[in-house]
Amino acid sequence: MSRLLQWLFRRLPIGWLQLTHSRPRFAAALAGVAFANVLVFVQLGIMNSMATATMKPYGFFRADIMISASDANSMTEGGNVARQWLFQALADPDVIAGAGIFVANVNWARPEKTLGLTTYGIDPTLPDFLSPDMAAKTTTLQLQNAGILDRFSRGLPRDEAAAIRPQTPLSFEVSGKTLTLYDTFAGGGGFGGDGFMMVSDQTFLTLFPARRSAAPDHILLKLAPGANAGQVAARLRDLISDKTLRTRSYAQAAADDLSYQQTKRPTGIIFGFGVIIGILVGIVIVYQVLSTDVADHLGEYATFKAMGYPQRFFIGIVLEEALILAILGFVPGFAVASALLAGMAKATTLPLAMTSGMAVMVFFGTLAACSLSGAIATRRLASADPADLF
Repeated sequence: MSRLLQWLFRRLPIGWLQLTHSRPRFAAALAGVAFANVLVFVQLGIMNSMATATMKPYGFFRADIMISASDANSMTEGGNVARQWLFQALADPDVIAGAGIFVANVNWARPEKTLGLTTYGIDPTLPDFLSPDMAAKTTTLQLQNAGILDRFSRGLPRDEAAAIRPQTPLSFEVSGKTLTLYDTFAGGGGFGGDGFMMVSDQTFLTLFPARRSAAPDHILLKLAPGANAGQVAARLRDLISDKTLRTRSYAQAAADDLSYQQTKRPTGIIFGFGVIIGILVGIVIVYQVLSTDVADHLGEYATFKAMGYPQRFFIGIVLEEALILAILGFVPGFAVASALLAGMAKATTLPLAMTSGMAVMVFFGTLAACSLSGAIATRRLASADPADLF
């Protein structure tokens, strides 16, 4: 390592030699940097999983515009929307079709645990409003009290999910009604439930008799080819009588939902602070290591300074140490965090995974944090007289 660093820096690797002079302290410093990396990685992984889980339901449907109640901050929150606004929206020449969707939670009581399923109801005779995977299975949804289940639901054995087919359906009781599952789709557990389920609008109303067909949770609209969703949404806000409705492009509705989850909901704020705390922990750890190292070698630095070496020479040494700590501390942090995220994903079925984007961001963030710590650690040398350092 010394020869490699000497070749890179074109000088004696003083920083490396100072760090490795006390191997136990060097190992402790690397462990501290790795710990900070693990903390940041895990928090970022959870934040990314929240984003993935939030956007997942939007992938179940195909639409250009979504009309929601004024308090609908997400797809699963807010009041109902009168279906009459769907017919008003169809008066716009660029709106070619519309559909209402219903959303509620269904609890499936099982011997092991009760599964909370976020359930969507939609007219199965409108397959164009569903993803291709869903659209191919709408025939079964037209059966009475039929549904298709998220095969990645948390707490559902994979072999049991794999056995659910039109030829081998699975039935269970919900609110005194028998619901039969005829097929499955790829979903995945999220923060608001264990999984998802899709039923027809008529089956939904059977499961929830207090709901009315005239008041879905959201209205989806399809536009003519080439129509601009933003411009049509603006026209619809003027056209529809109820000015309190949130009429947005489907993409904007998904983006607003994600922003709400990350910046307004307590979980998103907590995970964001976790990332910040991890960065601060890393900065403090590296600063303590480097400032202690500078204090231990003040005599040598004073000699160099008396000989005329400039401040950038000392900064170079400390930054060399910071970069070494950043690079060598990143590797075990990355390995441990990857294993932790994989284990958490298996235990929770949340979409937790190490991504290349996370790795690059944390690596360069670690370099920046360690460099900042190194620059702070050399402040004492900047204006001190060599005689004061002995």
